[in-house]
Amino acid sequence: MDVFMERAKKVHDVLLQKARSIGNESIRSIVLSLLEEPVITFTKVEPKISFHESPAAPKKHHAYPGGLLDHTLGVTEIAEKLIDVYAGIYGANVDRDLVIAAALLHDLFKYYQYEHDPLTGGYRPRSDWYFSHDFAMVAELSVRGAPDRLIRVVAETHGTVPFSTIESQIVHQADTTDSQMVSQIQDVVWRACLDIELELGDVKAIKVFNEAMKRAPIFEYAKIYYTRGRDELREYIKKLLSLGK
Repeated sequence: MDVFMERAKKVHDVLLQKARSIGNESIRSIVLSLLEEPVITFTKVEPKISFHESPAAPKKHHAYPGGLLDHTLGVTEIAEKLIDVYAGIYGANVDRDLVIAAALLHDLFKYYQYEHDPLTGGYRPRSDWYFSHDFAMVAELSVRGAPDRLIRVVAETHGTVPFSTIESQIVHQADTTDSQMVSQIQDVVWRACLDIELELGDVKAIKVFNEAMKRAPIFEYAKIYYTRGRDELREYIKKLLSLGK
């Protein structure tokens, strides 16, 4: 097992542990079944990339192999912290099971939306898929007989419909926070990869970026950038990938 797949499996295992912590049996069982085998059953469709490989988005945030797993865990962890803040400071009555379940499921079917881009070497939206990931999850939860309150929270999480629960607002805020933070760090790494393309000429920035993100967590690159600067980050990535020798 290579470094990337080993790390992806570890993140997936943590997500499964989060699902097992859900107290409500009916919610726990459906979340576990979807995490263990994240497949759409309500219609005939096959993914073009794997769940472990999938980015969370082709460009905006977590746009790297394994980004969907990282984002899902990030949102879940942030959401749990927000529960403690709002319950502890403001006395909010929050259903922790619903928050954890919705955080784990909110982007799960994104990997159905993407495919490899043969021109750039990155990822792109599929042109033959007509369901956004949030609609797909709502449909899948419905056919699997999920509790209505879980379906409601998942449906509201992306903020495309009015919020009617505290739980959906918490997951939405966690999603926004993780997306925006990692997007900014991602831009830092991407600029260093563009520098490498300009310097060496025989490598594409997107391929350097994807390979770099398979080798180390994104905040490892952020630490180098913020303490040693952009040029040092460029040299670090070149050395890590054995480029320019």
